[in-house]
Amino acid sequence: MTQEQFLKKPTALKFLRPDQIAMIDEALSSLGEFGEVRLVVEKGRLRFLVTQKSIDALKWRPGSIRKEG
Repeated sequence: MTQEQFLKKPTALKFLRPDQIAMIDEALSSLGEFGEVRLVVEKGRLRFLVTQKSIDALKWRPGSIRKEG
């Protein structure tokens, strides 16, 4: 599926509550430049939020992975 097809596909986001949107926003802001957030939806409801933090190997410095924020 191309990005254009994906954007044209109708999506129903009616199942997200304001607290869930805040949770997604918090997860996105905590991941940094290359992070990823996946939403797992079951039966029309947000069930899980999965985060993946990626590290730019060219910018890595000793001890930088353990640092928070």
